[in-house]
Amino acid sequence: MKVLFTGIQPTGDIHLGNYFGAIANWVRLQHEYTSYISVVDLHAVTIPYEPSEMPGRVIDLATTLYACGIDMEKTILFVQSEVPGHADLTWMFNAITPLGELERMTQFKDKRDQFRASVNVGLLDYPVLQAADILIYKGEVVPVGEDQVQHVEFTREVARHFNSRYGPTFPECQALLTKSPRVLGLDGDSKMSKSKGNTIGVLETPEKIWAKVSPAKTDPARVRRTDPGTPEKCTIWSYHLLVTQEPELTEIHNGCTTAGIGCIDCKKRFQANLMKVLDPIRERYGELAGSGRKMVEDRLEANAVKCRAVAGETIREAKGKMGLKKVWKIES
Repeated sequence: MKVLFTGIQPTGDIHLGNYFGAIANWVRLQHEYTSYISVVDLHAVTIPYEPSEMPGRVIDLATTLYACGIDMEKTILFVQSEVPGHADLTWMFNAITPLGELERMTQFKDKRDQFRASVNVGLLDYPVLQAADILIYKGEVVPVGEDQVQHVEFTREVARHFNSRYGPTFPECQALLTKSPRVLGLDGDSKMSKSKGNTIGVLETPEKIWAKVSPAKTDPARVRRTDPGTPEKCTIWSYHLLVTQEPELTEIHNGCTTAGIGCIDCKKRFQANLMKVLDPIRERYGELAGSGRKMVEDRLEANAVKCRAVAGETIREAKGKMGLKKVWKIES
């Protein structure tokens, strides 16, 4: 099977945007590819964070991913900083990466504007580390949304630069464009994002979720219960598309357009269907975070050992191509 690589930052609780936009897709793809999923903590330290919280965030994210359906046997889930080769290969790639290409990256521009008081070299070099993440395992496919295609193309360019200068070494990976939806935030104005505070967490209780859903934006045309609406203009309808099945989906659509159901009824039915998805995840998370915590930790360590072996071979190959590999004789 082809090698798939993807990563996720330990920067907070997993929300519906993460789950439906990426993780659910990884769960499906793990049966079709040799999958590496990295908790990319080295990427996470490029923006302000609390060091004492990082270890907990890492293990919590890994536990959540397993609870969401990442298979311990099929997928190599590991912590990025536990594999030194990622940083080693980043430096090798730095030596062949034009500065102008990094300065043109959209994500760097966004981060630069967001963190003007703390712009560091890591933010600029972020795409090079991403390229190293993928290529150190000879990654061939990278599942991304359209907004991340630029990073995959950058990785392809890095592979081309290296192969052209030092000889064939790395594959030119392909972006695996997903059909995953762009999940709107509860504010209805932008995609679901921790930084915007408009999220629904996959581990939140039904009570907390309802406290967020009940006042959420709906179609502005439905001022009164008797006003007909347009579901396509309603944030809650976009959520129904994620969790509600036919024939109920059509029933809700018709109920909105004819004022046959009110917005509160629509929200309650969404929550009921959402909990059918989230309840098993919360239950599994509770098991893994409790009696299963050591199993998660042991699996992460075992996977780090596997990754260090694979990464070590790639580093030795790359160093040899670059003329850095040398056998030193020890004088007696």
